[in-house]
Amino acid sequence: MALYAIADLHLSFGVEKPMDVFAGWENYTKRLEDNWRALVQPEDTVVIAGDISWAMKLQEAEADFRFLEQLPGRKLILKGNHDLWWSTRKKLETFLSDKGFSSISIVHNSAVRVGDQTVCGSRGWLYNAQTAADQKIVNREVGRLETSLREGEKLGGRPIVFLHYPPVYDMDCCEEILQVLEHHQITDCYFGHIHGNQAARRAVLGVYHGIRMHLVACDYLSFCPLLVRN
Repeated sequence: MALYAIADLHLSFGVEKPMDVFAGWENYTKRLEDNWRALVQPEDTVVIAGDISWAMKLQEAEADFRFLEQLPGRKLILKGNHDLWWSTRKKLETFLSDKGFSSISIVHNSAVRVGDQTVCGSRGWLYNAQTAADQKIVNREVGRLETSLREGEKLGGRPIVFLHYPPVYDMDCCEEILQVLEHHQITDCYFGHIHGNQAARRAVLGVYHGIRMHLVACDYLSFCPLLVRN
């Protein structure tokens, strides 16, 4: 029962916004599916850390969820900055249930036990937020991350945090998010959002303040889910 992670799938089966127009993304959905099927078994779990679909509305995302549903394994999804279709927890769970997407669950003010690991997380937000509006969002994301980690404590297991935004980038840090990670003694944090070789070189990877930082953006991983725990 393995645990994998990936982010930034940017699926667009239901809307006209293909990622294939970008260098390195040619035929990416087939590459993603082939890699996924080669690695992931039905008993495994894959965390998708945001930017799942380009859909603007939930119904427009149905084809993207159908693509994910037919892939092996359980999928745990978190919100990204481009997931504008994301609705309330109740609406999302009703949608997934009504459409028969039984292998897909959301992590939102919640946590999920996977073997001896516990998946926790939130979207996160920008580092060095400058405006009052940014700070309000940071405070909200900190609250959601705290809630997720508290729910994780109830489940037991070793907590692993998944975010969409990196908590640190180019030595700029979202201090509030980092403080939560340090307070809960998180050892591993997985995040997406960063695309392209130039940007990836500015990502803070490896150990930072005692936390191992991992970039799992789809293109960075060559469209192949990363093994988190076996």
